[in-house]
Amino acid sequence: MEPRRWLAAAVLMCLLVHCCGRELKTKHAPIYDPALARTLAEYTSAVYTADLTQLFTWTCERCGDLTEGFEVIELIVDVKNCLQGYVGFAKGMNAVIVVFRGTQENSIQNWIEDLFWKQLDLDYPVMPEAKVHSGFYSAYHNTTLRDGVVRGIQKTRGVYGNIPIMVTGHSMGGAMASFCALDLVVNFGLKDVTLLTFGQPRIGNAVFASNFKGHLPNAIRVTNAHDIVPHLPPYYRYFPQKTYHHFPREVWIHNVGLGTFEYSIEEICDDSGEDPTCSRSVSGNSVQDHIHYLGISMHAESLAHCRIVTGTLQYKMDPAGNIVFSKQPGLSVDELHSAQ
Repeated sequence: MEPRRWLAAAVLMCLLVHCCGRELKTKHAPIYDPALARTLAEYTSAVYTADLTQLFTWTCERCGDLTEGFEVIELIVDVKNCLQGYVGFAKGMNAVIVVFRGTQENSIQNWIEDLFWKQLDLDYPVMPEAKVHSGFYSAYHNTTLRDGVVRGIQKTRGVYGNIPIMVTGHSMGGAMASFCALDLVVNFGLKDVTLLTFGQPRIGNAVFASNFKGHLPNAIRVTNAHDIVPHLPPYYRYFPQKTYHHFPREVWIHNVGLGTFEYSIEEICDDSGEDPTCSRSVSGNSVQDHIHYLGISMHAESLAHCRIVTGTLQYKMDPAGNIVFSKQPGLSVDELHSAQ
């Protein structure tokens, strides 16, 4: 092997040893599970399916592989605000899965411009002086999503018992997932709640981030390379009381090595939420890095704004035009069709 190739290989090995050495473990088990992350990424990808019937019956093109056999219990679409989420039962994991959809690809640029909205005092007695992003907070708390998600969790656990709850989402969906997980822990007193998001923005100030860590100590935010969204709203270290601040813990996916020796790693960052050696060490300038995670597509199938297809299944619609697909747990796809 040529000297330069030997040098490149040596550099790559040093980088890998350094990154692997940062694997973090709690007293009992690793807090980041790559297999779980990929499974939740597939659930998150599926929420971008335009055909709601295929999504609700779990027959869509993205509804397979690691998520085979999933049972959707509640599918909520807030048409006015272009928001969507679903709740269901994952038999193989014996868990409730809660997923929130992010921003449609064709509106990301406009959405980014709106990320400079003012902060809002969080009305949680256990989190004094915490401030949050008013838009993200409202997207979960002040729309049809919260009631639909809570109803779906209650129905699923009513049949399958007090099984763990896993909450996930991408982009703005990650922000809503974070508020949902916190809501379940703080306001509903639930204990076994896991949060793992992809490419989510900052959602609160440093006080909020610190309190969030106390309630959800094993929460994970997966970020990808130069993804633009985790850099927003901006972090200003010279204004610690006012600036937005990520909660821990970040897992940063990026390439290390030289030339043909490049290798993708999932680096577990420190517990500050703003590790300067992780995604903050690079410029956040890529929309492409935002819409692909772990090799999985995280964007809509159609460029049409908030396009949905309802198919032949019946659904409930409220006076505001919001859509809810709902069923009792344990109902098969054939039984679902025959019940219409």
